Amino acid sequence: MFRIVAIQAMSVALCVFGVASGASGQATSRALVTKVIAEVETIAMQDGRQVVKLVPATRVVPGDQVVYTLEIRNTGSTALHDPTVTNPVPAHMAYVAESATGPGAEVNYSVDGGRTFDRPENLRVTDEDGHVHQAKDKDYTHIQWKLKNTLKSNSVAFARFRAIVK
Repeated sequence: MFRIVAIQAMSVALCVFGVASGASGQATSRALVTKVIAEVETIAMQDGRQVVKLVPATRVVPGDQVVYTLEIRNTGSTALHDPTVTNPVPAHMAYVAESATGPGAEVNYSVDGGRTFDRPENLRVTDEDGHVHQAKDKDYTHIQWKLKNTLKSNSVAFARFRAIVK
């Protein structure tokens, strides 16, 4: 068993991410604050039944699946229209296929360190032999959620994804 410092730090980190503005590119907003929480599933007994609970991911080993929850908060005094939140797939982790969710959000991925984003079927990577092929989930470096609704002042939205420790 070993400890992954990046996961521990992410479980309490507050990060500021860019808010996309129309076609003109990226604009930043200090009002959009994202807290990333890293947890693992555990089975517990409750009222004679087994239930799955999420507990902080303080110690993980290769093969463990970590659930990342993004708490996206508008701390500003005005609403944010269609904000975009980007989060890296943590180092030493592999994204779990189709696990990124966010109510009312369009999810896109990057395979180039977060420079460009697209839908999975449009992503291509070049292997060490120079062959281009469709990207696989393990190739994703970043995930981007484009919230389709306005995030009102002092409101919160949630997004989630899973990754496996390599």
